[in-house]
Amino acid sequence: MSPGDDEERRAAALCYKQGYYAPVVVARGKGVVAEAIIACAREAGVYVHESPELVKLLMQVDNDQFIPPELYRAVAEVLVWLQWMENQQK
Repeated sequence: MSPGDDEERRAAALCYKQGYYAPVVVARGKGVVAEAIIACAREAGVYVHESPELVKLLMQVDNDQFIPPELYRAVAEVLVWLQWMENQQK
């Protein structure tokens, strides 16, 4: 890892569907890939929550894998925030 790599922007995308027991990491990346994930989310009207600490942990989860139980609380807090943001739009 070069010195600039730690400064590179990172992003992770989650998906939760009824019947899943936990959210799934559907995309993750850094640099140009992270920017593309964020751009796609914004284009689709999805709120982007910025939490470098949570993203750092989600980067350790393989794509198409459920988040580990250790991240349930942190992700639940993001989902509460998301619900609040959606309610503000109404």
